[in-house]
Amino acid sequence: MFRLIMLISLFLFVCPAFAENKLTKHSYKSGGVIPELQQGLQLKHANLSFKIFPEKKQIEVTASLTLFKEKESKMFALDLDSNFQILSVSVNNQILKKSHYNNPEGLLVITSQAPLSGQFSVTIHYKGSPHEAKRPPWEGGMVWKKTKSGEHWIGSAIQDKGCDILWPCIDYIIGEPEKLDLYIDVPTPLVAASNGVLKSVKKENARRIYHWQSKTSNNNYGISLNIAPYELIQKKHKSLYGNSIDLQYYHLPENTVKAKKLFAEFPRMLDFFEKVIGPYPFAEQKMGVAETPFLGMEHQTINAYGNHYKKDIFDFDWLLHHEFAHEWFGNQVTIKNWDDIWLHEGFASYMQPLYAQYLHGDMAYYAYLHKHKIQIKNVKPMVLGKVLSENEVMKKSNNRSGDVYYKGSLILHTLRQYIGDDAFFRIIRRFVYNTAKPHPGNFKPHFMTTKVFIEIVNEETGMNMQWFFNAYLYQAKLPQLKMKKSGNSVSFSWHLESDKTLTGSNNFSMPLEISVNGKLQVLNLAKNHSVNLKPEDVLVVDPASKILRDEPYLKAYLSFKNKSEE
Repeated sequence: MFRLIMLISLFLFVCPAFAENKLTKHSYKSGGVIPELQQGLQLKHANLSFKIFPEKKQIEVTASLTLFKEKESKMFALDLDSNFQILSVSVNNQILKKSHYNNPEGLLVITSQAPLSGQFSVTIHYKGSPHEAKRPPWEGGMVWKKTKSGEHWIGSAIQDKGCDILWPCIDYIIGEPEKLDLYIDVPTPLVAASNGVLKSVKKENARRIYHWQSKTSNNNYGISLNIAPYELIQKKHKSLYGNSIDLQYYHLPENTVKAKKLFAEFPRMLDFFEKVIGPYPFAEQKMGVAETPFLGMEHQTINAYGNHYKKDIFDFDWLLHHEFAHEWFGNQVTIKNWDDIWLHEGFASYMQPLYAQYLHGDMAYYAYLHKHKIQIKNVKPMVLGKVLSENEVMKKSNNRSGDVYYKGSLILHTLRQYIGDDAFFRIIRRFVYNTAKPHPGNFKPHFMTTKVFIEIVNEETGMNMQWFFNAYLYQAKLPQLKMKKSGNSVSFSWHLESDKTLTGSNNFSMPLEISVNGKLQVLNLAKNHSVNLKPEDVLVVDPASKILRDEPYLKAYLSFKNKSEE
């Protein structure tokens, strides 16, 4: 028996692809502080060749990367899940001895034969079973499912674990490749849909190789595999900016009727974003969507859709709309640090009530915002001012993951009400495109921080808005509106949670609108903070719901709701 156990242990050691599929701490983490061996390393081009074996749930990959290194040295590192078995590594076309690379924990350290600086190439050939997603997209990895007719249906959803779950990368947001070529080899009759433009489909025996290419930088967690017996619906759409955009939807054959109805939403949705925000960022590639065996994800030019064709009372599919919003907020403009993720998710979430307003007017807009309001936790600040990993920010247990969506949406609503539509949408255009007057061809994807976003707000409004962001981003609790009655007089004042992380002034300078018997008054609470009321007067505070603030009735309701569900 002892000998048998030893033989099994040896087999698992030398054949890691067959070992238990567990993630190391390094592979589990995406983002955070960049290791020294990756600092100054840039990914210029990723050429990734995937061979997919659905029956075994395995892949074999050749990753040829063009890198740029600022400082000369022999050593550098890439991220690759240690679950994979590395077959070979070469640098500048020279095959390395196994003693020149090591990957015990998912940080693949490579030592070249000669010092490296400037541009160089590395090719890594590996195989194995990629980490399988337990609860995609929230707990990500590869998804291996089957359609109702029993055919393979495969997708990747790797945002929370990072690109190293699939390919050797720099698993930090700023490590995205500037150009991308993907070769996806699948058994016939499966179809592979991915990022960018389909350049060719090559048939080899009972297999097909799909070549996809992107000439713009791609979020590394958004590089996507979507494999199924897909059928394709497509059409050319003339943009409001005069250019032509290829609309594509890869769907399961069993859902053709529903797919056509969903595809009919694409032009209306695209027109909304181009009218309200600006030109579609990836018009030279496509507006692409693939039906997936999980809810969804913002994969650049090939968004994952798995919402089962649900349309809500606002007459659009919120999931499709939210993921498409990330083409602007996440793919065109990308944060440098996961701590600033509200700039992706808050903006993308605010686009749904904005779209409801675009379609149906103010009642739909405020109804949608109210859905967001009742989901806010206010337990941790939106921005901590630290370099954080994706897991540290987005795990549900930290009470922050939902706020970056819903509280972020309400913060943008309040900002819009305070500064007006003209300034608000000017700010969005500069934030997204890094130019005040975007048009096809005069912008490219770029990085952003909360600090720079606030600077844009200050420049476009001509005001110092730090007090606003101190109150909403850098402390957890919302501003409280205190009301005090004294005889016929009612006084109002703002109170903020004391928080040492605040920078600059802690004063909350938000004017307050009140309605007395239908007549609107605007109070500057730093100067004029009280009104006289008769017993029969009808007072409504913030009648247009402009201000995100602490509202005790919502706390009481949520407390009741949580207890009733226990």
